[in-house]
Amino acid sequence: MTDCKFLFSNGVISSSPDVPAVATLLQSDPGAYTTTRTHSDGACILFWERHLRRLSNSARILLSRSPRLLFKPEKSEISFPPSFVESSAWDSTVKSLVKDSVDQVLPIALREAKRKEGEELAITTLVSGNAQKVRGIESVIGADSVAEVLDIYVHLAGYVPPAFGRPESAARLAVVGRGRRVAEAKYSDWVRWGGNVCRSLLSLWCSTFCLNGMFQGGNCFSG
Repeated sequence: MTDCKFLFSNGVISSSPDVPAVATLLQSDPGAYTTTRTHSDGACILFWERHLRRLSNSARILLSRSPRLLFKPEKSEISFPPSFVESSAWDSTVKSLVKDSVDQVLPIALREAKRKEGEELAITTLVSGNAQKVRGIESVIGADSVAEVLDIYVHLAGYVPPAFGRPESAARLAVVGRGRRVAEAKYSDWVRWGGNVCRSLLSLWCSTFCLNGMFQGGNCFSG
């Protein structure tokens, strides 16, 4: 499997060896995240619309219920009026920011990663609050104000899907650690405390299982 990694952060693309492992990224920055992968030699992203929806919902829940899980710890006192969290611009803006970021970095990664046959790309997206841009926007509700307070990170790395139907490909996982304090949201603080790295791998394995099983071909997003 290739060791090449890519990180897209607010318009800037970095590649190995300057890119940390995905676990390091998630342990270093707060926010909502999701993990998926490409399929068919990068032709599509598995369950992409579901991941976009889950990511947007998770960020909204964190902003409303526990801002310190979205922003840096020293900004835990940050709060927003319900009109900001419930704005119709929220979902569309978060999804647009994430999709645009992936659309910019994925073609470059597919072209430059020098993947081996059968190798795909694992894609982890982190939506993190930018506390430095919070002041003065609470009263302005719209797409610009939503985009202003968020930083988007897209991490890509090589991933070899296990062959379906072989005993040696069966998942062997040990999920340990505490449960999520905000159960409805998926956020990086849980990874920081050792609870969710295995679940990210499980998510990729389950995607492989579904694709090779009864749901084959039904949940891809073509790039």
